[in-house]
Amino acid sequence: MTVPDSSAFGPEGPARPVGSVGPAGPVGPAGPEGRAAPAGKDGRTGSNTPAVPSPAAPGSAVPGSSGGPVRIEGPWTHRDVAANGARFHIAELGEGPLVLLLHGFPQFWWTWRHQLTALAGAGFRAVAMDLRGVGGSDRTPRGYDPANLALDITGVIRSLGEPDAALVGHDMGGYLAWTAAVMRPKLVRRLVVSSMPHPRRWRSSMLSDFAQSRAGSYIWGFQRPWVPERQLVADDAALVGRLIHEWAGPRTPDFPDDATVDVYRRAMCIPSTAHCSIEPYRWMVRSLARPDGIQFNRRMKLPVRVPTLHLHGSLDPAIRTRSAAGSGEYVEAPYRWRLFDGLGHFPHEEDPAGFSAELISWLKDSEPDR
Repeated sequence: MTVPDSSAFGPEGPARPVGSVGPAGPVGPAGPEGRAAPAGKDGRTGSNTPAVPSPAAPGSAVPGSSGGPVRIEGPWTHRDVAANGARFHIAELGEGPLVLLLHGFPQFWWTWRHQLTALAGAGFRAVAMDLRGVGGSDRTPRGYDPANLALDITGVIRSLGEPDAALVGHDMGGYLAWTAAVMRPKLVRRLVVSSMPHPRRWRSSMLSDFAQSRAGSYIWGFQRPWVPERQLVADDAALVGRLIHEWAGPRTPDFPDDATVDVYRRAMCIPSTAHCSIEPYRWMVRSLARPDGIQFNRRMKLPVRVPTLHLHGSLDPAIRTRSAAGSGEYVEAPYRWRLFDGLGHFPHEEDPAGFSAELISWLKDSEPDR
């Protein structure tokens, strides 16, 4: 197999870390070291967080003005819930059937800000969680394999006191939503995945489709120790902004704007976030020939038996349309494929109104197989 080089995580060696924020290894959940340092009055997370300007985020108060770089103010409520041996930060809004929103890389819960308000207005209890090691959730020393991360998600559903949830996942969040629907089908009422194929489809595409392997070259670059972490936080996480710009569709000039990019850059600069964000991708590649990876791949042969909506941007440069489109073969339930013309890797942010309308219409459809 030919492994393409990654321009973002190339072999030029580690970039200069900013301040003291670097590739610190993950730390345990017990004590203050196991989570993001508490925000001070200036909105920073501890004294080691690089100083990045705090412009106003669209539709919200100035990020970091009182809640730090993660607990951004808005109509939602922030709180922590315990699940699967760790603490998870959530933002929630509305009442009704639970819809649990799962972010991808290199983002955190705030990527769902538009859908939180839209879902709450449509009569749902919308909850966006930070995955393990990201945002305001615990950074644990281990537990970044997809099976355990999926148990985090189903554990949060139970901690919220709900019998089940509609899972909505983007990118890595979508990978974990597929996994949770297979592992704990009784807790998943419906499944919505954006910009991510089924795990078995992802695996086969990365190994046999050179175009997809090249598009996902950043994942190959993640396999080196420490260097990717240093590059992610260098120059106030400038690489995060570069990736978001490169992965967004060319027909959405309003996304990403500078204020939005700055929010994601600040969140990546929280100590240990870069390392924890990369760990799931390391497992996905390094386990390909290991017993645990082979066992996971076999487990994913079990079909998804809940109604599934699969959303994708037609110009997504990170996950090719051909790679995602074959995922329906793993679903033995109503499956609907929706391609957003002209959008890239972030359809929920590039066209929030269109994405939310499609999502809410499908969630309220009593006959999703039509």
